[in-house]
Amino acid sequence: MVKTLRFEKLQERHIPAILEIEPLANTCPWSEQSFKNELTNTQTDFLVAIGDGQVIGYAGGWDVVDEFHVTTVAVHPDLRRQGVGLRLVVRLLEAAKERGMECSTLEVRASNEPAILLYEKLGFVRAGLRKRYYPDNKEDAAIMWLHDLKDWQAPRL
Repeated sequence: MVKTLRFEKLQERHIPAILEIEPLANTCPWSEQSFKNELTNTQTDFLVAIGDGQVIGYAGGWDVVDEFHVTTVAVHPDLRRQGVGLRLVVRLLEAAKERGMECSTLEVRASNEPAILLYEKLGFVRAGLRKRYYPDNKEDAAIMWLHDLKDWQAPRL
C-alpha cells in the first residue's frame, strides 16, 4: 500500500526507474530513447508518480492540434488497483483542459478490461478498433475518446 504519493514532470533522473517498470507493464516496451525524446518534445505532457519516495508509475500524452492523445500509462504491477493510474490520467486531462485541448483520445489493448474500465470511469467511450495494432501479438486496440474535454469534470478521488 502506497502511503505517500506525489507527481512530478518527467526528468532524466526518472528514466532508469521507468525502464525497470516498463517491461513489467508493457509487452511492447518503449525504449530508453523514446522516454528521453519526451524530455524535449514541446507537445508532450509526461508525469511520474512517486510513491513513498520511489517511481511507481508514469503517464504521458501529446497535444495534437486541439486533441490530447494519451500515449502511455503504466503502474508497477505490485502497486496497481490503488488509484495511481487514475490519478495520473486525471492530472494529464486537467492540464490538457487548461491548455485548451477540446477532447482526448487513446488506444488500449482490447483485452485490457481493467484499463478500459478506468478510462470509462473518466468518461472515455469506445469508438472503434485498430486491427492488429500491437506488434508483439497483433492484438487489436480499442480506440477511445473523451469528447468535450472543455466541459469535463474529474471524478472525486
